[in-house]
Amino acid sequence: MDLSCYPDNPYILLTPGPLSTSKAVKAAMLRDWCTWDLDYNSIVQDLRARLCALACPGQAFTAVLMQGSGTFCVESCVGTLVPRDGALMVLANGAYGQRIGKIANVLGIPLVLEDFGETAPVDPARVEALLARHPEVTHVAVVHCETTTGMLNPIEAIGKAVKDAGRTYIVDAMSSFGGIPIDVDAIGADALISSANKCIQGVPGFGFVLVRREVIEACAGRARSLSLDLYDQWKGMEQGGGKWRFTSPTHVVRAFVAAMDELDAEGGVAKRFERYSTNQRVLVDGMEKLGFKTLLPRKWQSPIITSFISPDHPDYAFKTFYDKLKTKGFVVYPGKVTDAVDTFRIGNIGEVYPADIERLLDAVKESMYWQG
Repeated sequence: MDLSCYPDNPYILLTPGPLSTSKAVKAAMLRDWCTWDLDYNSIVQDLRARLCALACPGQAFTAVLMQGSGTFCVESCVGTLVPRDGALMVLANGAYGQRIGKIANVLGIPLVLEDFGETAPVDPARVEALLARHPEVTHVAVVHCETTTGMLNPIEAIGKAVKDAGRTYIVDAMSSFGGIPIDVDAIGADALISSANKCIQGVPGFGFVLVRREVIEACAGRARSLSLDLYDQWKGMEQGGGKWRFTSPTHVVRAFVAAMDELDAEGGVAKRFERYSTNQRVLVDGMEKLGFKTLLPRKWQSPIITSFISPDHPDYAFKTFYDKLKTKGFVVYPGKVTDAVDTFRIGNIGEVYPADIERLLDAVKESMYWQG
């Protein structure tokens, strides 16, 4: 990527979002829009329809846009969908699954949190057994791409276990939707959550929940928050022709529309998945040649972000390595696993191509100061 046309962008973001965006996405924010205007609201309605079409064929799902970060959407979904007499099971294998559990605790929702460990995927057979032991559980939540490590959980097999047990299934697809093919209906999800600044390659400011109409229609009065009431947000958009209840992030929405257009132009989710997968393969192959090892085996690894084990050298310090890479035009991520393994992470989503990864590998080689 030639950054000469972006004087304000001295580096590429190799993170799971926010991420590097295109010039067209940035340019879309140069015009002001009125949040109450019909022209703008019609854009919102069209965007909602496009998101549903991206998720699955048919009319079973509706899209609800919600101001804030992805976590705002997770909290609005959990806090609205789980009834006052319900209970939530969270299938966790990283920090973001654990965060869903924390949300439930803060909201006073009865919780069963099952920890599968950060370096193993969620086991559908174990989920089946857990649900048999916990008849009080009404809803089950799991993270698809757990960016703590880069783990990709088997959401279709998990979904079968959840639906066979007659429970409501919530999938946090924050870092995967738009970058990995997902048929929301086929995996059995009742709600899927994602954010503007992930694989669709928009900018931060709002997220969205794709939810079965029959599920959201039953949620009136359930929410434990005013501003994060997913039902009221949906009802307002349905009845108001795309109008948000409170101030809409108009510039961010327009940037997201431009990003959706770019996704279409690239060839849709399948082609974007192909690019991300190529990026990740080039990255891992190159890093391994430089002596780095991945935390996860390839069979469990997502094409979104990869955890590498930090060099076992007394002179190595992530901050020094990070700073050297940043001066060469690349920003990577610190590790997030909580066990004894010291890691750092490199994402490859966003406006990033294999040639950028090749240049990163050159920069990594030049930045390995601990080798003398």
